[in-house]
Amino acid sequence: METNVRTEWLNSRDAEKLASLSRTTLWRLARVGEIKVARVARAVRINRRSLEEYLERTANTTSSRGDN
Repeated sequence: METNVRTEWLNSRDAEKLASLSRTTLWRLARVGEIKVARVARAVRINRRSLEEYLERTANTTSSRGDN
């Protein structure tokens, strides 16, 4: 039996894959407060929910501009 576990905090590689964004862009978003980041010792984790919410906000902004 396989169990699906949804991780709330992602490492940078998983966040890059999920959002199709570069590491540089993720760090820029974290720096300006668009996404939540936690640092424990040398490990950095990105909050999945904040990343998904950011993508939703930007998708809504892009679609409302009328760009096709």
